Amino acid sequence: MTEQERAPAGIDPTVPSVARMYDYLLGGKDNFAADRQAAAQIMQLSPNAKEVAQANRAFLGRAVRAVAESGIGQFLDIGTGLPTQENVHQVARRFSPSSRVVYVDNDPIVLVHARALLAENADTVVVEGDMREPKSVLSHPEIMRHLDFEQPLAVFLVAVLHFIPDDDQAQSIVRTIREALPSGSHLIISHVTVGELDSDVVGEGREVYRRTSAGNVAPRTREQIAGFFEGLEMMEPGLVSTTDWRTETALDPSLAGPGGVDILCGIGRVP
Repeated sequence: MTEQERAPAGIDPTVPSVARMYDYLLGGKDNFAADRQAAAQIMQLSPNAKEVAQANRAFLGRAVRAVAESGIGQFLDIGTGLPTQENVHQVARRFSPSSRVVYVDNDPIVLVHARALLAENADTVVVEGDMREPKSVLSHPEIMRHLDFEQPLAVFLVAVLHFIPDDDQAQSIVRTIREALPSGSHLIISHVTVGELDSDVVGEGREVYRRTSAGNVAPRTREQIAGFFEGLEMMEPGLVSTTDWRTETALDPSLAGPGGVDILCGIGRVP
């Protein structure tokens, strides 16, 4: 896309957006030069960044299928990012045709694209919201009309919590969401970990993200990520790399290759 043709009013195309960087890493075209430049810097620091992004997206599809096959028919995707192939509603409806889906994001371009895609889809809605204010998201009138919080649902926090650098705030977000979910609900999380990157490279990567719309990124350890699932019943195979979560075919080892970041993921069920 070109800045002159596609930048909505109020959007500064010179400031990289993490949603558009992710779109670029996935091979999308809804990104600006600043997004591509920032993503290129990340790929220099972690050569497997593109493959890891693609593995994370593939995990999302497998996770939707897993919870849909377990009987879940309501889905709340917080921090959805730009629409691509195999979105939550598309996968969910293959296994649960009457599924109801809500997408939540605070990026204006994400909202424009998602609403255009779903304009004639009554069972899927797009809501402006910020995961940093989880109570506001959960009490949003449109979400409350569309989803029944008395019945089990699946909530997705896929590749978003690492943009909350404060550990206490990240835990508070997850705790607030967990406490709102009825028994039988599922919480799906994926989160960047440092993999085999050394501290200097991690610092350089965080500097790139400080210049983006997110303002920071915070890779966390396995133990910290596991803490988000405290009190939940983990779906097999537990907390693992996205390349190892119920993959059905052999994956290229470069997906989590030496010297690169990794993304850990899991699904927890509310007892």
